[in-house]
Amino acid sequence: MRNEYPIVRKGKGRLRPNVRDGVILNLLLFFFSIRLMCGLIERVSSSVSCSSPSSLSVQFYELRLMFLMTALRPELSTQLKQEGGVSILTAALDSCLEIQWKDQYECALDPAAPPISLEASQRIVEILKILFNITFSTHRQEPSEDDAALYRHLVAILRLCLMKKCTLSEDTDELQGHTVNLLSALPLQCLDVLLTVPLAPDSEQCQGVNMDCVHTLLMFMERRLESGDKIKEKLTPILNLLTESCRAHRETRQYIRKHILPPLRDVSQRPEEGTTVKSRLIRLMTHLDTDLKHCAADLIFVLCKENVRRFVKYTGYGNAAGLLATRGLLGGQGSRTSNSDAQYSSDSDSDTEEYRLVKDRINPVTGRVEAEQPDPMEGMTEEEKEEEAKRLIMLFNKLSRDNIIQPMGVNSEGKLVPISGLRDNALNEEGKSESENDGEAEEEEKN
Repeated sequence: MRNEYPIVRKGKGRLRPNVRDGVILNLLLFFFSIRLMCGLIERVSSSVSCSSPSSLSVQFYELRLMFLMTALRPELSTQLKQEGGVSILTAALDSCLEIQWKDQYECALDPAAPPISLEASQRIVEILKILFNITFSTHRQEPSEDDAALYRHLVAILRLCLMKKCTLSEDTDELQGHTVNLLSALPLQCLDVLLTVPLAPDSEQCQGVNMDCVHTLLMFMERRLESGDKIKEKLTPILNLLTESCRAHRETRQYIRKHILPPLRDVSQRPEEGTTVKSRLIRLMTHLDTDLKHCAADLIFVLCKENVRRFVKYTGYGNAAGLLATRGLLGGQGSRTSNSDAQYSSDSDSDTEEYRLVKDRINPVTGRVEAEQPDPMEGMTEEEKEEEAKRLIMLFNKLSRDNIIQPMGVNSEGKLVPISGLRDNALNEEGKSESENDGEAEEEEKN
């Protein structure tokens, strides 16, 4: 009798299943993973209601296994979310932090409370990583009323994760890093909980709004700017979170702008030179990594209320050119991008007295006052100047013909295009206008 599922022999003494057996094996592994995930959900849910020392010692490994499964199998992330994973893990987070609630979306923060223990911080980090895996696609979605309430409840707990300290400073930094990652994944409209906490006597505030959490995020970003390793992985989440928060909340933008973009006074050095937060961010605007430089440029652009003139004023045209080219704003057409949903106030950017005194001497490309340079054409006659201009034109033409450089220009949409394309478009427009004029003349002669 012929074997319906033959075993394929590969190499001496080794047997490997054929394609059908591989499919069956994958299905069995999938169903086993589903059952295992269901068991882990039940275990985590029961450990919240019964937090005995023995169950807590095992919970870390259960959470780590759950994280690995959701990271490697996206379908398991979907299943966990459908099974109420956000609610279950939020309750587990509440249990780990031993939260005392003052209001619906306000956790009690006791400055005299002991720091988070090493064991608790490890479990919290695993929970945050799992929550990120199952919620990362909700950032741009409009949540339902029930989901919005659940996410706001979670954000209130995440605020506590940002404000509390761990036993070790390295653990505090790791906890805040994963908290930032999760905040950047949640719907933006649910992050207003971070600002609705009543003011305390020692609170950071802007126009009566509590800025303690925003200040903590700023300090976290500064520490990440100072670290030299894995700069993209460490900086892009916090830069994106601050950018979106500044777009959504006017008070947040004003508070962060005071810290990052104070009024210009000393313009004797380039904007990217120095050790300030502003100079470090501007240096990132010309970083080799495209994602990182766009994140840094977006934050400063939003702090400038997406105004091109103000953006160039603070960064210099050389540093700003990358973002302006990407958004089609090189020609300065329109002060803001058309697809921006942000609503900015109409307050003006007043110049300081020190800036006004040297404003006319600032090089717009470098963004600083340049030392006066001698005129290279001084002492030359008009004929010599004309000959030098012709020589330069010939050199540029040669470089262009040899494809060493490609002359570019700015089109009507504010984007860089080859000069040849601009010339062709101009000729086409002239041809159209001439044909229209000829047609109008013929009609007038008939009439």
